[in-house]
Amino acid sequence: MKKKIFIGIFIVFSCFSLFSYENEISDSVVEGSVVLADKTEEINIMWLFLCTVLVFFMQAGFSMLELGLSRSKNAGNIIMKNLMDFCIGSLVFFFIGYGIMFGTSVFGLFGKSKFFLMGSDPSEMSFWMFQVVFAATASTIVSGGVAERTKFVGYLIYSVVITGFIYPVIGHWIWGGGWLSRLGFYDFAGSGVVHLVGGLAALAGAVMIGPRKGKYTRVGDKIVVKAILGHNLPLASLGVFILWFGWFGFNCGSTLDFASSSISRVMLTTTLAGAAGAIIAMVITWVVSKKPDPSMSLNGALAGLVAITAGADVISPVMAIVVGLIGGALVVGSVELIDKVLHIDDPVGAVSVHGVNGLWGVVAVGLFSSDPDKLGLFYGGGFATLGIQLLGVVVILGWTLSTAFLLFFILKKASCLRVTEKEEMLGLDISEHGCESYSGFQIFTNM
Repeated sequence: MKKKIFIGIFIVFSCFSLFSYENEISDSVVEGSVVLADKTEEINIMWLFLCTVLVFFMQAGFSMLELGLSRSKNAGNIIMKNLMDFCIGSLVFFFIGYGIMFGTSVFGLFGKSKFFLMGSDPSEMSFWMFQVVFAATASTIVSGGVAERTKFVGYLIYSVVITGFIYPVIGHWIWGGGWLSRLGFYDFAGSGVVHLVGGLAALAGAVMIGPRKGKYTRVGDKIVVKAILGHNLPLASLGVFILWFGWFGFNCGSTLDFASSSISRVMLTTTLAGAAGAIIAMVITWVVSKKPDPSMSLNGALAGLVAITAGADVISPVMAIVVGLIGGALVVGSVELIDKVLHIDDPVGAVSVHGVNGLWGVVAVGLFSSDPDKLGLFYGGGFATLGIQLLGVVVILGWTLSTAFLLFFILKKASCLRVTEKEEMLGLDISEHGCESYSGFQIFTNM
């Protein structure tokens, strides 16, 4: 009897203890949730910091890619251009670019405040850091399109203008609350704002500066196109892998919120599009030339990444593969068209990768978006979203081409654009910087 009474008391005591413990756990969870809620801003600042570092590392990727696809005698010049893109771009974007892009809007055309980041809190400072690496990306795209024949001083002037004026104005129209965004134009992470702007500026620069010596030779009534090969394919491939790595920060960071439910989707669509682009580029070159071309496959991966950037959060994984496949095919076709038909010398394919596929990425949102607020054509949205996206393409084309051509025209008239033929043959490392990137191994040719 006493044993049963003891057991009963033990059971009651145990139940009471468990109930008290459960209440303590519940209180702790509630308190923890409150603490996390209070720390949301700090967590988002850390999230942007992480993604900023990833995107900043893309500068190394651009450097390695352009280095590998160019000749060894210009390697130091390429390093300097990519370094100064960020250094000059950071200061100019701090002084005026950010204010034009994200300041209080004037009729939806440009911002008029936040110059020098005046009155900014830590949250906005972290946002500025994330945005400045995007501005540097738009600027450095042009470097590949005008590689191996551009005066360094002219390139520095160009970097100031694009990061301080050309890019921020488009950025304001689309990301800064400007008139295009009010119409419903959508560009999640920059297929249009960053890549199309950079690609079009590269096109303007390549046209105005002209081809490298020996690239196009007239023989009778025909123009013979000569391939000027890069000096280090492994470096180029390293550059692409670095760019792909940084692209996760580029796209995922554009959620601006660590708790966003779309981060996993963005990472998935980014991966699938890049993979599909590389595969289709490899297949096309394999079929056409009987050999799978490494450099074109690398550009195919970048093309898929550029194309999905505008709609990474609103396009389904399956459609992301379609976007990447079309992007990879476009880069192969456009490289051939620009080089062999239009005779525009673009050493690394910057116009095809960023310009053509930046345009395609913007249009793809109008076709494949599954977001209920902006359904694409193939998801029952009709031509509403597609029409706005096409309008945005026309606007970006008009603004960037007009301002970039004017800029390069002025540089050309001021004799600040192209080096002399002798300097080009000698190599820009020696003629522009007085150094050799591969001391003791430099190989000089008449090309």
